[in-house]
Amino acid sequence: MVRGTSPQDFYQCPSILHGPTDTPLLSMTLSSFLDLQCTRYGDRECLVFPWTGTRWTYNDLQEESSLLARYLLARGIQRGDRVAILAGNRAEYAAVIFACARIGAVLVILNNTWTLQEVEHALSFTECKVLFATPSIGRVDNTAMIRRLSEEGNDRLPRLEQVLVLSGEMDGLEDYQGAVLIGSRLPADAVRETQASLCPYATCQLQFTSGSTGHPKPAMLTHTGLLNDARFLGDRMAFTPDDVLCCPPPLFHVFGIVNGLLAVISHGAKVVWPSDVFDGPSVLRAITDERCTAIHGVPTMFDTLFRLPRPANFDCSRLRTGIMAGAAVPRHLMDLVVKDFGMTEWTSSYGLTEASSACFNAFTNDPMERRLNTVGRIMPHAHAKIVDCQGRIVPVGTRGELCIAGYQIQQGYWRNPTATAEAMVRDQNGVTWLRTGDEAVFDEQGYCRITGRLKDIIIRGGENIYPLEIEERLVKHPAVDRAVVVGVPHARLGEVVAAFVGAANSSSSPRPSADELREWTRQTLGRHKAPVYVWWLGQEGVPAEVPVTGSGKVKKHEMQKIGQKILAAKGATQFAAKL
Repeated sequence: MVRGTSPQDFYQCPSILHGPTDTPLLSMTLSSFLDLQCTRYGDRECLVFPWTGTRWTYNDLQEESSLLARYLLARGIQRGDRVAILAGNRAEYAAVIFACARIGAVLVILNNTWTLQEVEHALSFTECKVLFATPSIGRVDNTAMIRRLSEEGNDRLPRLEQVLVLSGEMDGLEDYQGAVLIGSRLPADAVRETQASLCPYATCQLQFTSGSTGHPKPAMLTHTGLLNDARFLGDRMAFTPDDVLCCPPPLFHVFGIVNGLLAVISHGAKVVWPSDVFDGPSVLRAITDERCTAIHGVPTMFDTLFRLPRPANFDCSRLRTGIMAGAAVPRHLMDLVVKDFGMTEWTSSYGLTEASSACFNAFTNDPMERRLNTVGRIMPHAHAKIVDCQGRIVPVGTRGELCIAGYQIQQGYWRNPTATAEAMVRDQNGVTWLRTGDEAVFDEQGYCRITGRLKDIIIRGGENIYPLEIEERLVKHPAVDRAVVVGVPHARLGEVVAAFVGAANSSSSPRPSADELREWTRQTLGRHKAPVYVWWLGQEGVPAEVPVTGSGKVKKHEMQKIGQKILAAKGATQFAAKL
């Protein structure tokens, strides 16, 4: 707070923040930065994949990506051409990332949970020439999909020239190892010359937003956006070359690529992917076996880890930091991170695909209450503001839509000017702001608190209700360890609160009734926030497991559909007297 001003005066200050600029931005491509780091940390381990037994040094990653880049260039892949990848977490994935960066190809990163139709649409829309894919991802067999995509004369994919198998072999298809072998026989000059001519401000990746309706939109992300955001994230977590990050989030998401792979490389550290898709027991083993000092994850991942029995000789004594983000983080999970894992230096964070990942991140030495209740402070060289529905900046302490500007925001949505114009708005000073769709509030110290997803806000009789605060209250009940709150239609009020709850395994007491949970909610929140409908996971037609996206986010729109289906079957008369 500025001296000489009262709290009342300060709260009239506009909600706009500008990140520090004392550390200059790096202007280089991802591959050039890897080459630089190899001069510093070349013989140190960089990537570890226990499930395949792969351990690559920085020099290994440089060599593999260089050989693959030679192959792609010889196959006619030029600057700006699109190359896609569909795979789980594995070392070859990282090689493809940097190989494309070396020759200016745009890497199209496909969600590994997509169906054939979704993959075909993405490949067709982005006009990919090459696809790297694995025959299986986790327990999913993709061989039939790969066969279909690689068919000659596929009129759905006229631009797709080649499908390469990233691991193993498939009859009639080239594979990664063969491509690298061919690359080893080709001269390096062409790749070096191409890399030297690249613009670091050019699009290097298309990463898809996790849209709940329609087709996901490809966000156009740049070398400088990804690289600098990753570097500043590593700074916030105080990474050093001695750190070992356990990274369950997938490489097809900015959380895995930026917060994981690139943040580690920017500080000469090491990153461990325990399995090709998230597997809780593998994560716990990796923490011990690799002596990890940090771990990332979305809330659903941490929730799973804390439910699992600890393996023999489990040792998390070196864990100190990490990020839990990607969705609203319940307070009880934050408490468990400190109590059960000993991560006293964990950091809260906020970001989105269109902003190359992080926009806000706490420091490891921020007060615990700040890390528990906010997503930290604005990242260097970034800008943020909070606006009302008219686009006007609101006073500090007032909720509104969070907007981001700066070097890290996307160049736009690929070949979608309408969606780009809706999400990216230029102000009277010529600054382009990205509308996040998230509601937030700034405090007097410049910390940001995310209060909800605008589309998730429940509007009951004209009054906004925020699901997160209800979820946090419900999971504090000793018999509840999971809560998902959504709005369901109501004839008179528009929407009312519905809660899906999971029973705590450790609780010996009987499950509370819906009335008891409503009363529990009313003890700390307003009566109108108490759930009108309460459904237990695994009962009344509710699935036992909450549906999540491939990156671990709860699919709230699907939970809403489940609630609506239950209400339709029952005539929606239950609990009507309690409104």
